[in-house]
Amino acid sequence: MKISKNKNSSSKMKKSSDKRSGNSKRRTYTNKKSTHSKSLLQKIISIVLFPFIWSLNKLWAVMWRTVLFCSLILFGIATFIYITLPPYEDLVDGRARGSVTFLDKNGNTFAWRGDQLGDIITSTSISPMLKNAIVATEDKRYYRHFGISPRGILGAIKTNLKAGRGPLKGSGGSTITQQTAKLICLGKEYNPNKWESERQYEADCRKITKTRKIKEAIFAVIMEFRYTKDEILSLYLNRAYLGAGSRGFEAASQRYFNTSSSKLNIGQSAMLAGLLKAPSTYAPTSNIHKAQARANVVLKLMHQQKYITNTEKQFFISNPANLSSRGSTNNSSYFVDWIMGSIPPFLTRKTMEDVIIKTTFDSLIQSKAERAVNTILKNKLRKGSLAEIAVVIMSPDGAVRGMIGGREANKVGSFNRATQAKRQTGSIFKPLVYATALEKGFKYNTIVEDTPISISVPGSSTWTPKNYSRDFIGKTTLTDAFKLSINTVAVKLSEEVGRDNVIKTAKNLGLYNDLPNSPSVALGTSEHTLLEITGAYAGILNGGKYVTPYGLTKLRLKNNDTPLMEKKFTSKERTLSQNTTEQLIYMMHRTLQDGTGTKANIKEIEVAGKTGTTQNQRDAWFIGFTTQHVVGVWMGNDKNLSLTGVTGGGLPAEIWREIIIRISDDSSYKQLPMIRPKAPPTLLNGTYRNQEFNLKSDFNIFKSIKNLFKQ
Repeated sequence: MKISKNKNSSSKMKKSSDKRSGNSKRRTYTNKKSTHSKSLLQKIISIVLFPFIWSLNKLWAVMWRTVLFCSLILFGIATFIYITLPPYEDLVDGRARGSVTFLDKNGNTFAWRGDQLGDIITSTSISPMLKNAIVATEDKRYYRHFGISPRGILGAIKTNLKAGRGPLKGSGGSTITQQTAKLICLGKEYNPNKWESERQYEADCRKITKTRKIKEAIFAVIMEFRYTKDEILSLYLNRAYLGAGSRGFEAASQRYFNTSSSKLNIGQSAMLAGLLKAPSTYAPTSNIHKAQARANVVLKLMHQQKYITNTEKQFFISNPANLSSRGSTNNSSYFVDWIMGSIPPFLTRKTMEDVIIKTTFDSLIQSKAERAVNTILKNKLRKGSLAEIAVVIMSPDGAVRGMIGGREANKVGSFNRATQAKRQTGSIFKPLVYATALEKGFKYNTIVEDTPISISVPGSSTWTPKNYSRDFIGKTTLTDAFKLSINTVAVKLSEEVGRDNVIKTAKNLGLYNDLPNSPSVALGTSEHTLLEITGAYAGILNGGKYVTPYGLTKLRLKNNDTPLMEKKFTSKERTLSQNTTEQLIYMMHRTLQDGTGTKANIKEIEVAGKTGTTQNQRDAWFIGFTTQHVVGVWMGNDKNLSLTGVTGGGLPAEIWREIIIRISDDSSYKQLPMIRPKAPPTLLNGTYRNQEFNLKSDFNIFKSIKNLFKQ
């Protein structure tokens, strides 16, 4: 029984084994078939894709070699830039030229030219609030990036595209490091052979192109390896331009607030940081309201980034920063331009040295003069009038205290009508004719005749001068003819004493321009600037001594007291006798009392002057003086058109009077150096040049008057 069971069991096991063997064979066959199919498919795919795979392999080989090659070149360039980058100390002063600082007569700074650089500052020496304001405004992740900020660049591109601009137009997303790279012109120094001017050099450095931005980014990254964060920020602090000629935050701090950058408060710091966006637009000297509005934006950014509290933000928004009294003195451009034009360029425009110039300028007088002009023009000049104005104020020795070159707000390089506009002088020239006559024996009470006169001019028709009134008054005294500005008498005097002598007198008093040797020279047909003719009047007040208008007293280099230029005060030769000037000043004094210049008269002060109006009212003048100041006023049109209703005895005289009232100092008031007749000259007490004829004429005049009363 047992054997039978074992057999059956073996039989079953055998059958089961055979069954499994069959299944295995079938699976093996199936697997072999599947593997063969896959292999065949792979071969087919390989055959089909072979060209592509070969191309990709070749492309990859070329690509990695190209990348490696470019990386090596880039590494070489980066290494070269890194090695050639100068030490931090050599980069701090990035100006292409030095600065010129102007001091007024009291030694106070009132103006700058060129790039003003204050003392070298660092990121640790400035006010912490200024540092925070700059970082908050320009680069809030400054201490966390490696020179560029991909996040900032993408954000800037997004902002520009949303605004409808090109991706690189508008917001730049530049870090402080990138801006510093731009400020140092990617390491390029100014080369006068390549760039015509510093302005062109800077414009070239500031060009925004894709290539430029890439170079800038590379340069910024290299700078991060070469310098520390504080050094880069310090370069930025000293190189950034902040308007009004200020290069660097120390210069701007002194320029606008008259204080060190280490002492700036939150409001002042916000205003300076706000200038970085557009220095010319937001400069407080140009528009204080725009500067304050921009500062408010910075204050909000500082609050958002937790540099200041909400209370501090609100306080400085309600109490914005303002210019210091010195910083607000922005009324000197015409004067400064005049000084700059009189100095050799190698001492100012073409030097890296910082220059200090001491001048005769008086900021207080300038401010008072400008207010006087604005008051009169606002109240009395016709709306829409194109009339321009120029004013010169000087001391009797020729020291120019103030200057206005036009109605336009002071801008560097504006046309200066006080020093550049040569205009016909009209009757303003007559004192030189009368001075010549007095030198030749005429007296203040000499009797002359206002009657028609015709003079034959060679090569031309007969010339017949006319009076402004178109009338003739007959016999009159020299004083009355002068104060009434009678043309015929001036011409007769010039012809009698000799035109050559009149021209000589004019030149002796500083009028060197071409003076026509014609009868009309007596009526001011020659052209001169207001500065020149005002200087001639100063010569009259100065006792007939030649006066040269001047504004510079000393020029030296910064930190060096040795003057390179200095005004030498020497005694000038007298060109007119004291007797002549005393009589002439009396006649000019009478002009304001009861002549053509009554609108300029001031009862409390002895004043003297002369009116002048050229043909067709193209120019209107008034020049006069007290013992303290000589002031010249001109009004006219740049296109040489007629002025409507403006004469020398009108608006110019009123402006002159207003200026004198404002600038006069009663404590040093003195009487004018003039004769003081017991009685004004008349036909009754007048004299003739020919004494014999004089007695007869006096008798006849007296007799005629007696007969008149008898009637």
